[in-house]
Amino acid sequence: MISWLSPSELETALRDIGGRRYHSLHPFHGMLHGGKLNRDQVRAWALNRYYYQAMIPVKDAMILTRMNDASLRRIWRQRIVDHDGTSEGDGGLERWLQLTDSLGFPRDYVISNAGLLPATRFAVEAYVNFVRDRPLLEAIASSLTELFSPNIISERVAGMLKSYDFVSRETLAYFDGRLSQASRDADFALEYVKHNATTPQLQQSVLDALTFKCDVLWSLLDAIHHAYVSPGLPPPGAWIPGAELRS
Repeated sequence: MISWLSPSELETALRDIGGRRYHSLHPFHGMLHGGKLNRDQVRAWALNRYYYQAMIPVKDAMILTRMNDASLRRIWRQRIVDHDGTSEGDGGLERWLQLTDSLGFPRDYVISNAGLLPATRFAVEAYVNFVRDRPLLEAIASSLTELFSPNIISERVAGMLKSYDFVSRETLAYFDGRLSQASRDADFALEYVKHNATTPQLQQSVLDALTFKCDVLWSLLDAIHHAYVSPGLPPPGAWIPGAELRS
């Protein structure tokens, strides 16, 4: 158990976790951003990452239902709007589907999750269950990986545009919005955590929550790397490059 930390010390400890454990450090990301993957390996990443993107508004809705303060709900519900949009064809999830469209996946197949890696499903559902089952403070703290996402987004877009002729600025449009949205969301969540984690026990719990979320993101890349890069053995039921797609 840690000793009590001042709010600024708690922020430093949270940022230290990201500096050591955020998935920007995973070898797969270096390959993705550096042009070391082939088209099918990039497709595998986009396909599996869709499930994570699709479940983000679900976990945010769970958090929303647990907030008794209307002012908090007004702030948090913007996250759902960002992903789901305000009408058909709008929002971050639609923009991710535009990416998978451009990579040759039928939308029905992507949305069906038929080709998911089992580990992708398990990791994402573990995150949703964490948000559902843990105290509100920990659920909010688990979102603090957004503190570190603007840097990785900038690297990802620049690296992919430089390295792959099968993506474009338009097909990577999802990330344009997230640059400002992630910073806004992280600032709010960080201030909430610093204000409400008032004991060593609570502070330890928020540090553990962020660690857990970093582990979720890391495990997603472990699964994709193992299945499609090295040794390159997709498990039964997962998408296989070149195979017929069945949703």
